[in-house]
Amino acid sequence: MAKADGEIVIKKYANRRLYNTGTSTYVTLEDLATMVKKGEEFTVQDAKSGEDITHSVLTQIIFEQESKTGNTLLPISFLRQLISYYGDQMQMVVPSFLEHSMKAFTEQQVQMREQMTKAFGEPLSKNIQTPIQLMEEQVKRNTDMFHQAMQMFSPFLTPQPPKETKKAEAKDIDELKEQLRNLQTKLDNL
Repeated sequence: MAKADGEIVIKKYANRRLYNTGTSTYVTLEDLATMVKKGEEFTVQDAKSGEDITHSVLTQIIFEQESKTGNTLLPISFLRQLISYYGDQMQMVVPSFLEHSMKAFTEQQVQMREQMTKAFGEPLSKNIQTPIQLMEEQVKRNTDMFHQAMQMFSPFLTPQPPKETKKAEAKDIDELKEQLRNLQTKLDNL
């Protein structure tokens, strides 16, 4: 794709149409999602004011992806926690924490893929972890890291989530484990 000043610029018009200035074509949110998946960097600007609206457009893409698929990435308990941080003193910390967590998760994916290759290329042994075990470990590490970060910013207050939140989190984890087991079964059948 052609780039302006090293970056793709998408203009959003009042009629909500998106125009890729690099390719001189109109694009959809689905096209932008594909660009993100390919690792293509772009900014979205309001065509009239020139204001950078990339954040709101990316949020809109997430909303549409969550709405149209049965496989949501954002559990309800996570969404509730995220909403609770708006206006809170922790609001400034959450974005960088989430960014670092996603970066660590992405790096872990490489290890998971290597482990899966070993697992399917060789007979399973006690030394090779299953994808479920790898995912459970990653969830545990991310949860521990999140709790440590929260304690760092409020060392004297360690609020316990309400029982409903704990139940919802446990349910979400159980659902994730079930999905991973189903995936493992499918992979084993291959």
